[in-house]
Amino acid sequence: MRFVLLVFSLLLFISCERNINTETDDFIRGVDLSWVTEQEDDGVKFYDKDGTETDCFELLHSVGANLVRLRVWVDSEDDYCEAEDVVEKAKRAQKAGMSVMLDFHYSDWFADPSRQDKPKSWSNFSFGDLVNCVTNHTIDVLTMLKNENISLKWVQIGNETRNGMLFNDGYLWKNNQDWKSYITLNNAGYDAVKSIFPDTEVIVHINNAWECESTLWWFDEFIKNGGKVDVLGLSHYPQTERNLTWEQMNAYCFKTIRDLNKKFNKNVLLCEIGTKSNNINTATRIIKQLSDSLRTIDGCLGYCYWEPQVYGGWKPAIYNDLGWNAYDMGAFTLDGKPSDIFEIW
Repeated sequence: MRFVLLVFSLLLFISCERNINTETDDFIRGVDLSWVTEQEDDGVKFYDKDGTETDCFELLHSVGANLVRLRVWVDSEDDYCEAEDVVEKAKRAQKAGMSVMLDFHYSDWFADPSRQDKPKSWSNFSFGDLVNCVTNHTIDVLTMLKNENISLKWVQIGNETRNGMLFNDGYLWKNNQDWKSYITLNNAGYDAVKSIFPDTEVIVHINNAWECESTLWWFDEFIKNGGKVDVLGLSHYPQTERNLTWEQMNAYCFKTIRDLNKKFNKNVLLCEIGTKSNNINTATRIIKQLSDSLRTIDGCLGYCYWEPQVYGGWKPAIYNDLGWNAYDMGAFTLDGKPSDIFEIW
């Protein structure tokens, strides 16, 4: 019976096929291109459907992307995703005709639910000093962007912060639940954004969009405890849960978005999505269903595809150092062209 209900809910939210003018459509079809400068430095090239080498930003805009998401690190090992690198990518995105969204990790590397490491230069600071670091780092980066006449559509305070940020000071589950410390850090970032870009909306972003009940509980506690947020952000990777099909995961995701909008009267953005690149036909079906269905849901702003430009087994240098496999959710073909996903999204 549960599966029947899930299938029924999917059918309710799959919209009819229609032609969409991507030049006037304000539904967000974003791309996170944070790796692109490292790829280019490694000699990676990008090509249009005719095989002509093309700038990655211009290429993705030509196939319908209207927003670029860029992560910000404090002091990375190789300077990628630091402020200067972010500014250059933001300038390219804006020049190509796309909006820009920033994703502050408040770390020297990836922040996610299991890892929210402090930047090394902040590691021995008191909590009060840590709050000041969040404020000052946010203001410094945003001021650099503003000085280059770059507009920002959204800014994320932290990345996938379901368990908090800047561990252990901002770890949410110490002493049972410690919303106060995490929210103090979050709100420092929020206020910093508004001080430089008062009209830019701020996103708080957590993982697992398909976990409806726990996601509603999380944002309820966050807001009740004084957390500041304008847009609710989620990650959704619909092929990552062994006990659920991608159809089921999408159905749960749609329910989560509807329920969040209804409960909090706030818009929702899927800040990260991705599909397995080893079967582009399945990936295309998933993205088509997502795109068509999300457009029908009140309060859903759209989605950002995470690093779609990765192809051919490329991986950053640090992945080699760690013995990690290459990212397997890119959306380009093996010859460096946008795949069929971009024909239907």
